[in-house]
Amino acid sequence: MNEQIIALFEQHPDQFLSGEQLSEKLNCSRTAIWKHIEILRQQGYMFEAVPRRGYRLIGRPEKLDIPSLKSMLATKTLGRTIHYVDEIDSTQTLAHQFAEQGAEEGHLVIAERQTAGRGRMGRRWHSPKGKGIWMSLLLRPRVPLHFTPQLTLLAAVALCRAIRQTVKVEAGIKWPNDLLIDGKKISGILLETSAEDERLRYIVAGIGITANLEPEHFPEELRDVATSLRIESGQPVDREVLISSFLQQFEELYELYHEQGFAPIRLLWEALSVSLHRRIRCQKGGEYVEGYAESIDDSGALSVVLHSGERIKVYSGEVELR
Repeated sequence: MNEQIIALFEQHPDQFLSGEQLSEKLNCSRTAIWKHIEILRQQGYMFEAVPRRGYRLIGRPEKLDIPSLKSMLATKTLGRTIHYVDEIDSTQTLAHQFAEQGAEEGHLVIAERQTAGRGRMGRRWHSPKGKGIWMSLLLRPRVPLHFTPQLTLLAAVALCRAIRQTVKVEAGIKWPNDLLIDGKKISGILLETSAEDERLRYIVAGIGITANLEPEHFPEELRDVATSLRIESGQPVDREVLISSFLQQFEELYELYHEQGFAPIRLLWEALSVSLHRRIRCQKGGEYVEGYAESIDDSGALSVVLHSGERIKVYSGEVELR
């Protein structure tokens, strides 16, 4: 239905089509047309709506320029092979397939739209077409399996530094790896591992960035908790530049990590954190408790001082800023 609606607008460029016209041509109700127009808006299409005239298509989702992106890359390994798709359920799924087929470290999967993007703790990730950066990066690190959480924090540092450098906004990291601006989420990072006999085989790092979304591209339930780089900066974001910067930052930190361990990454993470030195709410033994986020340890766990004075370690789960 969505494709048929777009085809009708393309047959009548710069013209208004009423809900009645569309419903007659597509043999459905005007309410159904309105619902599909709203879905298309969330996918990145832009419509002008005028009472008694109908809808006019005024903007389409943009496409990434992959040759331009490749020409910008200064990395030695990361992003040197790019698999680009228009639409997919999740870039994570495809990246895992490439990993199992023996793809080399640095293989990057990018999609213009995800229909079932994955976030932390099984959540769905909203990924409208042509408006964000939805990608997965294959890593084959030379570290023990239990060091994986450290790489989650490394990815957050690399992305935060890239955003601050290219978009010039004050992004910060919420433990362990969400990026926020003024308390609203702009990015999420999901690391999925494959291991065998307690040995790490590979990691797929999923990165979702709400780059060029406008307020109408967010579902109603996300508008109070999420924002985009375009909204916060007031300017459209060059996605190719941001991806290139992220890969460069990641590769530099990744090399530093293999040479010097987690200590320098930990310092960088703490400097960019919006979780530390403030009250938070987290889970302990299935119950929510409140305390003061003090630091992170060498495993990447969050050290929290509860109101009772007890110190606990938070290794996973949701942390709320108070």
